[in-house]
This record gives sequence, C-alpha cells and structure tokens, in this order.
Amino acid sequence: MYKLIAIDIDGTLINDRKELTNEVIDAIQSAKAKGVKVVISTGRPIGGVLSLIEELKLNEEDEYVITYNGAVVQSTLTNEVISEVSLTYQDLKELYELSIQVQSPMHFFDSESIYTPNKDINKYTVHESHINQVPLHYRTIDEIPEDMLIPKVMFIDEPERLQKVIDAIPNSFREKYAMVQSAPFFLEILHPSVSKGNAVKQLAEKLSIKREEVICIGDGENDLSMVEYAGCGVAMGNAVSSIKEAAQFETLSNNENGVAYAIEKLVLN
Repeated sequence: MYKLIAIDIDGTLINDRKELTNEVIDAIQSAKAKGVKVVISTGRPIGGVLSLIEELKLNEEDEYVITYNGAVVQSTLTNEVISEVSLTYQDLKELYELSIQVQSPMHFFDSESIYTPNKDINKYTVHESHINQVPLHYRTIDEIPEDMLIPKVMFIDEPERLQKVIDAIPNSFREKYAMVQSAPFFLEILHPSVSKGNAVKQLAEKLSIKREEVICIGDGENDLSMVEYAGCGVAMGNAVSSIKEAAQFETLSNNENGVAYAIEKLVLN
C-alpha cells in the first residue's frame, strides 16, 4: 500500500490555465481519507504554494511541503523548517560572474523575496515574482548581506537563447552545483546535494515510510530525481521523455486531470 504521494505543481497538479480542478481536489482528499500523506514538491518558493496548500487542506498536523526543488522542507502547519540546504554569498558572487560570462540574466531568492542584480529586469523575473506572489527587488551583488541564505539561483532567457547559455557553462560549474532546467526559460542552480528526490527521501525517512510505499508524480526535468527515487514513479501524459522513461506508470496530461487519474488507479482502487 502506498503511504506518501509527492506531487509537482506546474504541468502536473494544475492545468495549463493554472487551475486546480475539482477532480484533482477530490482525488487528493480521498487519498488523505485513506491515511496517505500528500506532499507538494515544487521549484516554487513557499509563497507560491500557500494558496494551493490551503485549497487542498494540506496544512494540518504532521503535513509538509518541499519547495525550491528540494532545498527547503517545512511543516505546513507550524512553518518549522525540517531541512534547508542553501547556497552562500560566495556562491552567489561566482554565479553572478558566470551569468556575465555566458550573457544570461539571473535572479535569486532568500526565504521571502526574489532579487535581481540586472538593472533591466527580465520579463521572466517579473513572471516568477507574480506567479509566486513574492516581492521583487533590484539589488547589486555588493548590496546583498553576506550572511543571506540563498535556496536557489536562476538563469533566465528566451528558450532558444537559454539553451546556448546552458551549453556555454563550463564543466567546473556543472560539477560544483546541481543544475536543472525546470522550464524552457528557467535554469535553476542549487547546492549540489539538493534535489526533489533527496528531499522526498529525507521526508519519507522522517515519517518512517519505505521507498516502495512512495509515489512521485511529475512532468519536467526537475522532477526526474523524485520519479527515479519513488517506489512508483508517475509520468504525466505531457511529461518530457526522460520522465516517461524513468516512470513505472504514465497517467493522463495535466489538462486531463492526470493527477486524479493516477491516484484513482494506484491508491483508491
């Protein structure tokens, strides 16, 4: 029997209109009624998840959320941080210099806000601030406090331009950091030990849940580590090929209530 379901948001939990449908809500509530833990696992910051947590009633005792692609795991009831693995100010300086070298706009987060050192603020930075409902600040690197904890840095650009940026990143940086493309216009850069898979594993161990009792559902490259970790990895019908290859079960797309279909087939029946 499955005891934990970890679910990505964008392209997975919600449809392309950014809606959480009644079918998905009902399936998650039915899984909860059977005693299954349901955990949102996302690249978003906590501010971009709160409305979904409330709507899904995932803010009760002993419930958790995974944010920043696994950099932070926290209680949804008390906000107590269970684990946090961040980049340092020195990392930020190195990555800023890299962004200049590869000619990519960038932004980064602390626990409450999004920051950009680029005076001409990129439209995808504005989009990220808006969709996650977090304040956006322009700051030079010299204005950033040296003790700031930074869950993730993002390089951002038009999809065809971003691929050239990725190709230009030296291997030394690929070896030093975890890098994952979460959208055609987003490259996320994190501490090397950070991944959704590691975060789900830590949470499962905390809850004394075995790997084979875990379902992970996702669609993008940043979901690959948790789909590979899960006892049952689930690929959305709209997932990239690497997710479909790694998964044990393929569900319908996010526009066809794929999360609800997977829960009904794997948990409720």
